[in-house]
Amino acid sequence: MRFIETELQGAYLLELERREDERGFFARAWCRRELEAQGLDTRVSQCNVSFNERQGTLRGMHYQRAPFAETKLIRCTRGAIFDVIIDLRRDSSTYRQWLGAELTADNDRMLYVPDGFAHGYVTLVDETETFYWVSEFYEPDSEGGVRWNDPAFEVQWPVTPVVISDKDRDWPDFSP
Repeated sequence: MRFIETELQGAYLLELERREDERGFFARAWCRRELEAQGLDTRVSQCNVSFNERQGTLRGMHYQRAPFAETKLIRCTRGAIFDVIIDLRRDSSTYRQWLGAELTADNDRMLYVPDGFAHGYVTLVDETETFYWVSEFYEPDSEGGVRWNDPAFEVQWPVTPVVISDKDRDWPDFSP
């Protein structure tokens, strides 16, 4: 895997390193040793799959509060997403900044999201699927979120969402 440091402290884009031959390719999508060598969290408590039928489906912006804060590694396995993270760590030099990255089934990119970030995405095409490695078990009582269009962050989404859950639409305004 190739690790590309982003402008947000502790967040990385990871690219698969394909080994190709006449059969197709093989690539490592997760390696504890390689992540540890970068100083990244390697705990995996759950792996999750999300499928979205329609382009413009928005999921997010979600996080879990301590002590169940999650580190995530996200990969789009079918279709395409615009994946967004927002740094909500008050002591971070990139506090309240956001990053967006296009992840597709074809571009071999993953996004490493440290705990303390809100995470969400919008689908860019119909029939899109994502796969998540997550460091903590889901704890409903620790779930939090910020609204996808909260003016405190000014995220620039490439498409206007057309499918949004009530929960994601109704997160309150962010208050630092």
